Amino acid sequence: MTGTRRRTYSLGIAVDWFFFVFAGFAAVWLAYLSFTESFRVGWWGLPFFIGFWVLLAYLVLPRLHRILTTVYVPDYFIGRTRTSDGLLGDPVNLALLGQGAQIEQAMRRAGWTKADPVTLASSWRIITSTLRRRSYHEAPVSPLFLFGRQQDFAYQQEVDGNPAQRHHVRFWRCPDGWLLPGGTRVDWLAAGTFDTRVGLSLFTLQVTHKIDADTDVERDHIVRTVSEADPRVRVDVIADFATGYHARNGGGDSIRTDGDLPIIDVRAVTVAHPADEEVRS
Repeated sequence: MTGTRRRTYSLGIAVDWFFFVFAGFAAVWLAYLSFTESFRVGWWGLPFFIGFWVLLAYLVLPRLHRILTTVYVPDYFIGRTRTSDGLLGDPVNLALLGQGAQIEQAMRRAGWTKADPVTLASSWRIITSTLRRRSYHEAPVSPLFLFGRQQDFAYQQEVDGNPAQRHHVRFWRCPDGWLLPGGTRVDWLAAGTFDTRVGLSLFTLQVTHKIDADTDVERDHIVRTVSEADPRVRVDVIADFATGYHARNGGGDSIRTDGDLPIIDVRAVTVAHPADEEVRS
């Protein structure tokens, strides 16, 4: 019968899935051997135990999460970011209209600092700054993913010179022609949360920042600081954009939101040259 579509199978996909799952089981077995062997050498087993934690937190559990989330986590927009391990991350709680340069201008005028990219040097600096409780205003933020890619840039505000506590928000450019559920067109989406301390992730046991559960407070803080700093910024709100909910992010931290989505319009913001900003300050 013409027009009938038949299910097709690919040997390449099957082989890819085999090695994907095999790597997960191999990582589990390697961590198990490291853990059991650490008890056979007495106190000298402490380095082995640390090695077991490193394997478990940074290899085994992330691999297992990647396998499982490819099965049960939707690959379309549901108002949540995703971690590099595929877990659901922070809620998307802001939308914006305007160019990236206008957003960055508005954030700088509101007292926010652009976060450094994640590199070996910046990662080491935030570790030492946190341990010494020394300020690091440009401290990097971990990558979160939306539209299949990590944030385009991020901004933050450090609290009392303590890099363990900070306001921060990540921004993603929307694909061309993309619409929010309901048909509203925006240029950018953002996810803002407040870091309260450094701890271990509930799902991967990795060292990470823990966030405040009330993400609406951080969302409103971002809107307030940006709109108060520049009268040309306009704000509209899609009430009940999502059903209010309680959940957990990729680090296992509780999150709750009322589901409202503010839209920050920065299209009237004039982008100043950095030298002009220095003269003005």
